[in-house]
Amino acid sequence: MKTDFHTHFHTVNKKIDKRGLLPIYLRLTVNRKRKEHSISRRIQSEFWNVKMEKVMGNNAIEKEINTHINNIRHKLNKIHQVLSDNEEPITASRMIKELKGETKQQSKMTLEIFKEHNEQMDRLSGKSISKSTAKRYWTCYNHVEQFLNERYKADDYRMKDIDHQFITKFEYFLKTKRECNHNSALKYVNNFKKIIRIALANQWMDRDPFYNYKVQFDAVEREYLNEEEVQKLIDKDLHLDRLKLVRDMFVFSCYTGLAYSDVKKLSSADITKGIDGDNWIRIKRTKTKSLSSIPLLPIAEKIIEQYKDHPEVKAGSCVLPVLSNQKSNAFLKEIAVMCGISKPLNTHLARHTFATTITLTNGVPIESVSKMLGHKDLRTTQHYAKIVDRKISDDMNELKIKLAEKAEKNITNKKNAKK
Repeated sequence: MKTDFHTHFHTVNKKIDKRGLLPIYLRLTVNRKRKEHSISRRIQSEFWNVKMEKVMGNNAIEKEINTHINNIRHKLNKIHQVLSDNEEPITASRMIKELKGETKQQSKMTLEIFKEHNEQMDRLSGKSISKSTAKRYWTCYNHVEQFLNERYKADDYRMKDIDHQFITKFEYFLKTKRECNHNSALKYVNNFKKIIRIALANQWMDRDPFYNYKVQFDAVEREYLNEEEVQKLIDKDLHLDRLKLVRDMFVFSCYTGLAYSDVKKLSSADITKGIDGDNWIRIKRTKTKSLSSIPLLPIAEKIIEQYKDHPEVKAGSCVLPVLSNQKSNAFLKEIAVMCGISKPLNTHLARHTFATTITLTNGVPIESVSKMLGHKDLRTTQHYAKIVDRKISDDMNELKIKLAEKAEKNITNKKNAKK
């Protein structure tokens, strides 16, 4: 017995979103029984042709929606034919399930998988990953969600449909709509790449959309303070305790290379006697979990001694009382103005200063600097070495002196030989 079916595509006014977009639904009718199904596309009401059941217009978005609707009609015809040929029961629910792929392996949706991943990251936050990393994945999730809404007018997107073009369009969206700079955009693309790797590993995708996609970050020159600027900070007479505290924390970072998060969690247990009998900091970095081993320089030890009677320190929770990163950066801007420093002071600038002005410029080997910074790869430390022009200048001046001495010696030898 032949069973006919009827399709009707329509918008749902009750489900209009904040942007004024209406969702498009399929109403499938088989034997007078209906089944509603969202096609994951949205459109403004004035562009929807009720009679023709399609979007009016010829731009890329409108064409994509109409193509999507036609594909659904085509798939339903094939599903109906297969069920009829196999003499299987034909119902609206069964045909919708076949359309969604639920009778086989259900198609995985991008935001669904992304959200599940991020919720796992939240549970690991502060343990195996940093809180900032977990937060960054949620920011990337929001970017992808907005991208799907604006570019495809979709609430979600099948992972198996993501291709190379999708990735390049996402990068363009980040740089234009979200106004991300080149490196920031590529970092978000890399965050999204992890979700793709999860899908590929679970065989939810047939191909890697990142194949032939090249990531090339722009070189970034890291700002740092020179010796004169560091000394200005140390010598400046500050009358407010909050400014003194932030200045001292910053200087401490300049002479230890510790990032803000590591200074904040630094405890007395992290300070031990080194092989030379002096005090060393040995701490696992919050960001990478790699070990940093840093001999304490006199200025850093003096700052620790200065705050040993502070209530927070005496309570045993820290070595230095540290304000929030947001407040610290705000106060550092005040301090920079007071010290006549034009560079944009922030807590991370201190780590760059340690790597350049305090260590590399003073001849500390790059391998030792890398170990103290807790870098896993020497190439990361080499970024700092590239910008130490003063060290290069000093080395070349020494070479000039040696070459001049050799030249003078050769002239003397020639004169003596003539005699």
